Amino acid sequence: MSKAGLNLKYLRKLRGWTQEEFAARLNIKRSLLGAYEEERADPRLDVLEIVADMFKLSLDELLLKDVGSMGNSGSYLQKRRQQKMASADRNVIHFVPVKAAAGYLTGYADTEFLDELNTFTLPMLTGGNYRAFEIIGDSMLPTPSGSIIVGEKVDSMDDVKNNHAYIVVSRSEGIVYKRIVRNNRAKNKITLVSDNPTYQPYQVNTEDVVELWQAQVVINKVTTQQRWDVNALANLVSNLQDQVSTLKKKMN
Repeated sequence: MSKAGLNLKYLRKLRGWTQEEFAARLNIKRSLLGAYEEERADPRLDVLEIVADMFKLSLDELLLKDVGSMGNSGSYLQKRRQQKMASADRNVIHFVPVKAAAGYLTGYADTEFLDELNTFTLPMLTGGNYRAFEIIGDSMLPTPSGSIIVGEKVDSMDDVKNNHAYIVVSRSEGIVYKRIVRNNRAKNKITLVSDNPTYQPYQVNTEDVVELWQAQVVINKVTTQQRWDVNALANLVSNLQDQVSTLKKKMN
């Protein structure tokens, strides 16, 4: 009996994709993917070929084996892990995109989950335990929404540096990028502060924090820089001088 439908469902959940997202990658309708996963229909060969290429599997493995089974020396996860250990740099950085954030909260300590995240390396970061997170929102401006924050693992709350930026993974707040302010009188709480002053600081219980990553590198897209017109700048300065003079006269 073909295991393709069950394998499609397993691989989709492993990547943290919705049926809509996975179906879009396979160029099929969500309802058809649902039929495949529920074994109400057999996946087409062209769909299976896309999945096999995407996950570096053979068609035989996809059709006949339970790729999520553990304890099997030929399992998909074990094979992927062996490939990474053989070829990847020890300083590999796992990347957690926003779409995988929900899955990360339950899978952050799961080797299987981490193995399926995309990875990269940075030549300036060596000898540490690093992870990259995509952030969305304007609470840490001037760091723009969509930036990638690469953080180094902090194993103990005692090692947190006051007013430094961290990726904070907690049960209550999820994954957030904030500055941490510690209060020696309330060691069971930390205050999370945004760089954007329009956002108010708030506290979380230290017992809710499951991971801390001190920000080391910020990666974002190059944006078009505004070019200032010299005459416009001169007019701006002149107007400011006039306003200051007017204020001085009123004060006198």
